[in-house]
Amino acid sequence: MHLSAAAIRSDSAQALFSNKAVSVPDYDPAATNPGIVHLGIGAFHRAHMAAYVDSLLASHPDWAIIGASLRRPDARDALAPQDFLYTLAIRDASGTRARIIGAIRDVLDASADRTELIEIMALPAIRIVSLTVTEKGYCSAPATGELDEAHPDIVHDLAHPDAPLSAPGIIVAALKLRQARGLIPFTVMSCDNLPSNGRTAGRIVRRFAELTGDEALIDYVNTVSFPSTMIDRIVPATTDKDREIVNDIIGLEDAWPIMTEPFTQWVIEDDFPAGRPPFEQAGAQLVDDVEPFELMKLRMLNGSHSTMAYLGYLSGHQYVSEAIADPGIHKLIHGLMTEEVIPTLPMSRESLEAYRDQLLARFANPALNHRTWQIAMDGTQKLPQRLLGTIRARIDAGQSYTRLALGVAAWMRYVTGIDEKGQPIDVKDPLSARLRQLADAAGPDADQLATNLLTVTEVFGTDLPASKAFRDEVTNHLKSLLETGAAATIARLG
Repeated sequence: MHLSAAAIRSDSAQALFSNKAVSVPDYDPAATNPGIVHLGIGAFHRAHMAAYVDSLLASHPDWAIIGASLRRPDARDALAPQDFLYTLAIRDASGTRARIIGAIRDVLDASADRTELIEIMALPAIRIVSLTVTEKGYCSAPATGELDEAHPDIVHDLAHPDAPLSAPGIIVAALKLRQARGLIPFTVMSCDNLPSNGRTAGRIVRRFAELTGDEALIDYVNTVSFPSTMIDRIVPATTDKDREIVNDIIGLEDAWPIMTEPFTQWVIEDDFPAGRPPFEQAGAQLVDDVEPFELMKLRMLNGSHSTMAYLGYLSGHQYVSEAIADPGIHKLIHGLMTEEVIPTLPMSRESLEAYRDQLLARFANPALNHRTWQIAMDGTQKLPQRLLGTIRARIDAGQSYTRLALGVAAWMRYVTGIDEKGQPIDVKDPLSARLRQLADAAGPDADQLATNLLTVTEVFGTDLPASKAFRDEVTNHLKSLLETGAAATIARLG
C-alpha cells in the first residue's frame, strides 16, 4: 500500500505505528490552509523547514506550505500520489526513527508553467515566500554576491516578465501582481547556504526590480522584508536502499522519503511584517542578528564539508563518515577548524570548540551515507562562501591558511575530471565545461593548472589571483596532489 492520507488512518497502519518508531501528524493535513510558498522543494527543505512547520500546524493550521519545483517535475510526480505526505527518517548509530510529515499541501511543477505559481504567490493568504534554490539559483556572481545581469535566465526574464525562469524573476513577477491587487508584500525568506542570505536575496531581487525600469514596482519591492536565516542539518541524497529501509519501518511504500540526522538548528532574523508562524514554539531561535551563526556554519561546517568532500573523494572515500574516520583527514579537519577558522569568528572560543566537537561527531554518523561526490557538486558556487572568505580574513589578519588552501587545491585537482586511478570524475558544476577546458589546457602541470583556474574571477575575484603568497600556497599543494596523491599530501601536513 502506498503512503497516503487514507493509508496512515487505516487500522493496519495504526497498529503498525503503535509498535514501531513511527509518528504521524497530530492534525488533519486536509484541514490546513497554505500561508507559505516555498521555491525549490528539495530534500533540504523537507528535512528542515517543513518539519518545523509540521510541528505547528495542529495549533496554527493556516501556515501550511505550497511547494514549487522550478527545474524538474520529480518532486510533484513522487509526492502527488501520496497526498504530499512523506517520511522523514532520522538516523544515527542507534537506528532509524520515522516521522510522517504533512506540512506540504501541494507541489507545483513550475518547470512547465510559472503562471499558476505566480498567481498563488499573489494570494492574500500567502505571507511568506521561502526558498532553497542553492547558490546558483540566485543568478549571482559567486565572488561578489551581486546579480549577474548577463545570466541567460535574467536576460530572458527582463525581456519576458510574464514568463520568468529565475527565482528573482518569479519573485518580482509575483510582487508586481500583488502590487496591482493592492496587497501588502509577502516576506522573502532565504534558507540557502549564503553569507547574509537575506541581505543577498534582497540585494538581488531589488536589483532585478530596478532593471525593469518600473518606478512604482521598484518602490513596492523596496518595502519587502528579507530576513536572514541559518539552517543546520545534514541531509544526504536518498538512495533506493534508504527507500527499502523506510518502507519496511512504516509498512507503506514511500516514493521519496528524506534521510537526515538527529541534530537540527534554525536561527531566524525576526522581521516578518506580514506575519509568521510561531517558529520558536517548534525549536527555532528568533534573533536580531543571524550573521554570527551563519558565519560559524558556513566556515566551520560547510568549509570542512567541502574540504573533506574533495580530499575524501580523491582518497577513495565514498562517504563523509569514511573520510572523517581516516586519521589523516580527521586531524586535518580538526586543525582547519581549530587553528584557521575559529580565530576568524566573533563568538566565544569555548562555544566554537564545542560546536567543532559536535561537528566531528556528526560527520562520523555511520547511518547517514552522505556522499562526498554530492557535497563536491557546484564548487564554483560554494568555494567563495565556504573557504575563500575565511582565507581573505586570515590574509587580512596576517595569519596562515595552509589547510584552507589545501581545500582549494583539492577542488582544482578534482575539477580536472580524472581521479587518482585515471577514472573519470562526474564533475557537476554550472561552469564544468569551462573548468574542464582550462584543466585540459594545463595538463598535469600544477603551475599552469592553478594559473588557468585562478582566471575564473567569478570564483576568486581579482585580489586572490594577485596575491603571490596565495598562489604559491595553493600551487604547492596542487603539485603535491598531482604528484603524490591526496593521502600523501594530507600526511605531509602532519
